[in-house]
Amino acid sequence: MEKPRRSGGFWQTMGRQKYLYFMSVPFVIWLIVFSYVPIWGWLMAFQKFRPGRSILEQKWVGLANFAELFADERFYLVLRNTLAMSVMGLVVGFTVPIIFALLMNELKGQFFKRSVQTVSYLPHFVSWVVVAGLVTKMLSTEGGAVNSLLLTLGIIDAPVQFMAKGEWFWSIVTASDMWKETGWNSIIYLAAMAGIDPELYEAATVDGAGRFRKIWHITLPGIRPTFMVLLILSIGHLVSIGFEKQFLLGNPLVIDYSEVVDLYALNYGIGLSRYSYGTAIGIFNSVVSIVLVLTANGIYKRLTKESII
Repeated sequence: MEKPRRSGGFWQTMGRQKYLYFMSVPFVIWLIVFSYVPIWGWLMAFQKFRPGRSILEQKWVGLANFAELFADERFYLVLRNTLAMSVMGLVVGFTVPIIFALLMNELKGQFFKRSVQTVSYLPHFVSWVVVAGLVTKMLSTEGGAVNSLLLTLGIIDAPVQFMAKGEWFWSIVTASDMWKETGWNSIIYLAAMAGIDPELYEAATVDGAGRFRKIWHITLPGIRPTFMVLLILSIGHLVSIGFEKQFLLGNPLVIDYSEVVDLYALNYGIGLSRYSYGTAIGIFNSVVSIVLVLTANGIYKRLTKESII
């Protein structure tokens, strides 16, 4: 039996696809400059860094910064806040956009469908500074829409200071993020649904399947690969969720619930000129993110015999 002929080596493939390679060059350069070159700075985590000296002239302290990090009780408090808001955001950030995409996919009127999609995308382009101002004003005790509505319905007797209650902060951040990103996050699911073979729906209709049966047996399995890729990548960012939302919506009254790992690094690392300590926090975030991605991918591979890595 004749063996299949190889398609050629790397240089032949590059010659055939040279335009694709050239188009990817700016992104490769961006990745190297902003993702790989800064790794050199990780050496600071093992030093007592002082500005004015080169990185190789600093005093080496080994794992002292990491020992200090894990001995700080405040670190575990901000880690709790980070994981709590990350998990809540992960659950809401996947279920709501998928439900929204399913509803949009079932609409037949193209004008109404596109209008709703356009309106739902707009909050994504609004700065978190503006969103934080809107949320603060709506939850205000002086003419805030939420308190006014609750008072009108008789649910409360006096205005509630939502922004001063730490136990409400996680829910406020999650709800604000859901409003801002639901429409934008649904785009990729709508694209995945558009790629499902229409003949599957036609066959299901012939077999007597209703709308919900089609969603359960055709639409959801059709977007499962997309969902799993996004889920695994999102799990890798459970610790590194940024700090913009928490910084803008938080205040001294709820700091025990609003401070996250990135804010902790900003306040106790860069803010106090403890650059080595801040770098140690950054390395912790990166290592935990890699472990989470590999663990999630391993579980997915064990259950489905598929892998994204």
